[in-house]
Amino acid sequence: MKHHRTALRLPEFIALMAVMVSTVALSTDIMLPALDVIGDELEVTRARDTQLVVTTLFFGFALGQIVVGPLSDHFGRRSIIHLGYAVFLFGCLLSITATSFNTMLVGRMMQGLGAAAPRIITLAIVRDGYVGREMARIMSFVMVVFILVPALAPALGQGVLLLANWRAMFMVLFCVAALGWMWFALRQPETLALENRRSLNLTSLIEGVRVFGSSQRTVAYTVAQGLVLGAFLGYLSLAQPIYQQTYSTGSAFVLWFGLAALAIGLASVLNGHLVMRLGMRVMTRHALLLVILAALCFLVPVLLSHGVPHFAWFMLWVMVTFGGVGILFGNLNALAMEPLGHMAGLGAAIVGSLSTFIALPLGWLIGAGYQGGVSSLVVGFAALSMCALLITEAAELRARLDAVSEPGAVSDTDKTAQTKKG
Repeated sequence: MKHHRTALRLPEFIALMAVMVSTVALSTDIMLPALDVIGDELEVTRARDTQLVVTTLFFGFALGQIVVGPLSDHFGRRSIIHLGYAVFLFGCLLSITATSFNTMLVGRMMQGLGAAAPRIITLAIVRDGYVGREMARIMSFVMVVFILVPALAPALGQGVLLLANWRAMFMVLFCVAALGWMWFALRQPETLALENRRSLNLTSLIEGVRVFGSSQRTVAYTVAQGLVLGAFLGYLSLAQPIYQQTYSTGSAFVLWFGLAALAIGLASVLNGHLVMRLGMRVMTRHALLLVILAALCFLVPVLLSHGVPHFAWFMLWVMVTFGGVGILFGNLNALAMEPLGHMAGLGAAIVGSLSTFIALPLGWLIGAGYQGGVSSLVVGFAALSMCALLITEAAELRARLDAVSEPGAVSDTDKTAQTKKG
């Protein structure tokens, strides 16, 4: 990797990056089995407000990304990640000691703010040393652990509830984050050399935003990432009521939820092997088509059953859909970040915060449409995936037309080939 004083071996590097990226996933999904319990103990009057335990975390996460990216481009990756972990641990302490729902939500927002550093700067660290398909390959393997965590997190949360109470879940988050912080501090060197650091001023930030906005592909893939994430957030907000209320799975909810998450992990592994041969754009296009076709086909039994099809049909749709989502998560990130290597921290901040701000209201709308069935979720995946496909295909078409109209223009593929020859 570039700029490392002592580079980690690739397996350890991937494992460390995966642990850091997984902070948000663990913080989200470990709480799902406890939403009703938290609401009862902290006297939440409206049952739907318990979803704020999830959405407040993501709101803080979206805000945090705006700050940590530019800071890491100026001060370096390590110092800002240290700050992020400290804020996250403080947020855990607030939630552990909370005696009101509002205090607990403040703690959740602090956790989101803090988690933005290890989650987003991890992308910048990977981008500091890898580009193009190699970056997508590494991110695919990182995403395997990122998905295995939410697959296991609800079961972990259920186990904690059986042995203790919901406050112990935040103790678990505190301990896991502390261990990740220690591993990073001891093993991962700085990846951003002094000569590559950016000035921290308004002019530099405006220039970074201008560079981001000037790349139609980057903007398109960022928006597409937000649309896909919005559908996924809708699933997260509805997972507990759908599995436990609509389909009455009881405590087995964590097993079915974990099985669905494993589909994303397996797809990420497959993507890591195929992306080097087929390319990110081909994989992304086919994954979006898969999600769209699965939703449109599943709408038939959904409509015929008044929103509650047989559980086996629902799980088949979830597995197929999440297979496509597993391919999309790694590739959309890499495609959006590809032109931003010279400003990886700010680029990751813009890509991450914009996609999250797009996703939050969309996920809320899907959750608000819940009427005891799965209709809003399926329609949400179909509509948002269609929009993502149209946006990315339009950007690719525009890029090809611009390349043809500009004499001597060189495509990204040709540039890569010329670099290898050189």
